Amino acid sequence: MTAHLEVAEGVGTIRLDRPPMNALDVATQDRLKELAEEATRRDDVRAVVIYGGEKVFAAGADIKEMRAMDHAAMVVRSGALQESFTAVARIPKPVVAAVTGYALGGGCELALCADFRIAADNAKLGQPEILLGVIPGAGGTQRLARLVGPSKAKDLIFTGRHVKADEALTIGLVDRVVPAAEVYEQAHAWAARLAQGPAIALRAAKESIDAGLQTDIDTGLAIERTWFAALFATEDRERGMRSFVEEGPGKAKFL
Repeated sequence: MTAHLEVAEGVGTIRLDRPPMNALDVATQDRLKELAEEATRRDDVRAVVIYGGEKVFAAGADIKEMRAMDHAAMVVRSGALQESFTAVARIPKPVVAAVTGYALGGGCELALCADFRIAADNAKLGQPEILLGVIPGAGGTQRLARLVGPSKAKDLIFTGRHVKADEALTIGLVDRVVPAAEVYEQAHAWAARLAQGPAIALRAAKESIDAGLQTDIDTGLAIERTWFAALFATEDRERGMRSFVEEGPGKAKFL
């Protein structure tokens, strides 16, 4: 398998395993979709880490495989490519990318599908597709612009340059930079903490934010309002408010 799912302490780790650079060939793309859907279904997975290993996150698509495709082949494949990454982005649970080494092209686009990105101090991220005469095709032109703004996204996509961890943090491409040896540990700790939270409320928060960003403010507020009211039908809401009243804030334990 080019990727697999490991579960511990409520955290599912989607681990890329295609040495030496975790190139995202068609088989790996399809496998990512399968694992994202599995993580979505499984009740024992309450948060997710995406990890490529100690040396590299993912250095991009398999260019040799891609070079053999003509226009007709890519018209067919591009939909499945985007669906694979969208499946990761739509996991209705907190998702953190643990970025080590290179996260380029499809690797950067995969990191963009997470809710939070923890990067090694030696990480390098970028969208170098322009240097191949193409553009990002797995969501890079859309998710990157939404994350760092259109001007910075155009800088990275137009030039194809690599961004070191410190610059990635400055522009908001990653959320935390840590020593390389601590990336997975800190990513797992972040996910494990959220795995103890109220699952439905976390899902509601993620969907409200993500869906709201795609629409106007009034529609976004309607999405928020609908979810907010719906949560009053959940056991977690009852448990959380009872704990607050009886024990004080921040002490509720959710199943």
